[in-house]
Amino acid sequence: MALSKEQIAQRIAQEVKAGYYVNLGIGIPTLVANFVREDIEVEFQSENGILGMGPFPLEGEEDPDLINAGKQTITAMAGASFFDSATSFAMIRGQHVDLTILGAMEVAQNGDIANWKIPGKMVKGMGGAMDLVASAENIIVAMMHTNRAGESKMLKKCSLPLTGVNCVKKIVTNLAVLVVVDGKFKLLERAPGVSVSEIQSATEGDLIIEGNIPEMTF
Repeated sequence: MALSKEQIAQRIAQEVKAGYYVNLGIGIPTLVANFVREDIEVEFQSENGILGMGPFPLEGEEDPDLINAGKQTITAMAGASFFDSATSFAMIRGQHVDLTILGAMEVAQNGDIANWKIPGKMVKGMGGAMDLVASAENIIVAMMHTNRAGESKMLKKCSLPLTGVNCVKKIVTNLAVLVVVDGKFKLLERAPGVSVSEIQSATEGDLIIEGNIPEMTF
């Protein structure tokens, strides 16, 4: 079966290593903090000005003054620090973030990403995604493999305005784990119960398939 948003976040959490400084984008990426192994220390950064972001609070324990970039209430780990946006983006632009996890509307097989604007629809703002994808060396995208109409979001070329060019390294969708290799998508893992042929039919871009593709483990 295709993964839920929580399972996508759970699989991405396996990519987070001890000592990493990680920026979590809006949407599915914010769930990743809930699934990181308890035996490792990781610093989660939110671009609105917090380093040391923790999991979402339990119901009834929310602090309305403590939010992430998506305006969701969060918790702060022991030793967390708070600062202004200028300092936050100095961290990002200075390449002090080891891993960026963000959502996307489209990803192209050469690593281009579109995640901020759909022409003709209201745009709240560009946000910090362009700075993040331009500065981070390790970028993982969390997204659905297809849109609501069933059309592929894994494309030969993005149709929406780009956020970044040749920057995405790995994509975890509700169907598969893929990496960008030599201008193509390479299939690494498939969601439990999802066949390779299902992934092929849901992927517009060129797809490299080598050997037996294992199912994801959690």
